Formats: sequence, structure tokens, C-alpha cells
Amino acid sequence: MGLVQVATNTVTSAVSSVTLTGINSDDVYMVALNNVQPASDGAYLRMRFTVSASADTSSNYDRATKELRADTTFGNSAQTNADGFNFIENGTNTSETHNNIMYLYNFNNASEYSFATFEETSFMYSETLRGRNGGGVLTETQATDGVNYFFSSGNIASGTFTLYKVI
Repeated sequence: MGLVQVATNTVTSAVSSVTLTGINSDDVYMVALNNVQPASDGAYLRMRFTVSASADTSSNYDRATKELRADTTFGNSAQTNADGFNFIENGTNTSETHNNIMYLYNFNNASEYSFATFEETSFMYSETLRGRNGGGVLTETQATDGVNYFFSSGNIASGTFTLYKVI
């Protein structure tokens, strides 16, 4: 297995969102997030799939995860009929960043649902370590061509977002 970089964006000054597009084949794609941090304390990282490079804001996103926490026992986290995926909330202190590896499936197929699996880690705004493994789906049969990331409040302060094709 190998990776071919399709798109990347390194944020060094605040932006409202990051969009990575370029999914144009039936291959599996991977997104890597490195040290993503919000400009506002306690904000959730959010994600939507894109159609023709625009975020799909419909309430058709479902997600389920197993959450691993350093401050308490593990738990489950889920959303149905949401307008995007929520990830772990972060803060503005130096080490309070989000990291994520996500695999994208069926994105180029207009006859199937687009879905993703992911592994995320985050040092939260409350200075506790959390991780999640899980997946999610956009319950619409349409071709999707990328992903859009933003925070629940405020801007993206920093981080690197990279889309790869898995070969």
C-alpha cells in the first residue's frame, strides 16, 4: 500500500474552514490532520463531505465511536441526522491540539453512500487526553469529492490537513 498526496493545506493564521478536494476515482482516500487547533477555547472540530467542492450541509450525517479517556472509563459517542460530524473539542493552550487519520470510501460513486472510518486523538481544553475510533456515513446517494473542516465556534488557528489517494 502507498499514498499519493492529492491536496494539502497548512494553516498558520486563522481561517474559518479548510476544504480539501480532488477525489475523482473509486479508490480509497485518506485524510491526515496534524496539530489542528481552534482560535476559541472549548470548540469542537467539525467535518462535512463536499459535493462539487461545496460542503453538504444536509442533516444526513450519522456517526458512532468508541471513546477512550485518560480521566475516566471508556464510553460510546454517536450522532444521527446531524449536519456534519463532531470530533473531540480542543483548547487554545499550546499542546491542546487534534490529530486524526480518516479513510474515505465510495466518495466517487453516485449510487452509494459516502462513508469514513477514523482514529482521532486530542488533548482537550480541560487538559485531558481522549481518543476515538469509529466511523460515519452521509446517507445520500451522490458523488462526493472532498472534505470540509471547521470549528463549532471561532476559526481554525493552526494545523496541517492533507488528503491522499491510497494506491
